[in-house]
Amino acid sequence: MAAAAATTTWLDRIRRSGVINLIGYALLALVAIWLVVNFVQDPTEFVNVALIGLTNGAIYGLVALGYTLVYGILQLINFAHGDVFALAGLVASTVIVDVIGLDRQSSVLAIIAGMTFTLAVIMIMFAIVNATIELVAYRRLRRAPRLAALITAVGMSFIVQNISLALYGVNFHSIPNFIPRSEAIGIGDITYSWNKLAVLLITIPVLILLTWFVRETKQGKAMRAVAQDTEASAMMGINVNRTISITFAIAGALAGSAAIVYLLQFNMRYDTGFELGLIAFTAAVLGGIGNLSGAVLGALVIGFIQAFNEGLTWHTPGSDWTRTIVFGILILILVFRPEGLLGERTPEGA
Repeated sequence: MAAAAATTTWLDRIRRSGVINLIGYALLALVAIWLVVNFVQDPTEFVNVALIGLTNGAIYGLVALGYTLVYGILQLINFAHGDVFALAGLVASTVIVDVIGLDRQSSVLAIIAGMTFTLAVIMIMFAIVNATIELVAYRRLRRAPRLAALITAVGMSFIVQNISLALYGVNFHSIPNFIPRSEAIGIGDITYSWNKLAVLLITIPVLILLTWFVRETKQGKAMRAVAQDTEASAMMGINVNRTISITFAIAGALAGSAAIVYLLQFNMRYDTGFELGLIAFTAAVLGGIGNLSGAVLGALVIGFIQAFNEGLTWHTPGSDWTRTIVFGILILILVFRPEGLLGERTPEGA
């Protein structure tokens, strides 16, 4: 205990001295110089790589919102969220390929109708799945020590992952490239393909709808009230159990939508959600876990970091270092700025 207190005091002294800010500004200046040099050397490549980062960041943002919603209301890191995402993607591939039967020869109208149907079914299905996980695994542990809830979350992660493994095996699953990878938007040599544009066409309305729901609706206000003070909310007549279940349902729906947009770009298997879940959690922490805008900002930042590291050519560490860079950022944020870029809007972060 004494060692922990000494470490905390040491970190607080460094923060108050302004040294951390100087180090942070120096690192940001180096990154800015590196980006400017890469842009000057090949502007077209830089913009094309940035568009890839935007697309990937949008996917990470949908998953990160699920983490930050649950943490904001329960201060619980739901490690099973990434695995729910992976299972949703595998089920979505079954619906698209085997149930609806979409392929490269399908008409544009059939593709739009089929993807809309799949999106609705998967979001509803995994909203129910996630709410069930909360009911079965987490509800009775709200007043238990946090370690019990944390261990339970890890256990639920393994359970969901093994369900995916049992149902779909170890092979990767994908959907046909029925959304063209040809140019949708082009300015000179700068191009943005239809399959990447489809990601934004799904992601942006979902993010806008979620923001409106949380800020403007009665249920959204109840969610914010419960996040501030559970007991006071109950005294004011808010049904806390229902509010938390709805929060988990929304997080599950976000995981389902993220899984579908992920399938438009990549293959998926039972353990895909583990790494992507860690990246999304890092994004939520980076932006300020418990903060919706922060989660999206953190996801975009990580998407750009990943794309620039793997796509640019001037003094880049390369793809082998992507995980090290992303999780190195997580460690630095947890140590030196645990409230994240936009601050933590939870009782603990006050």
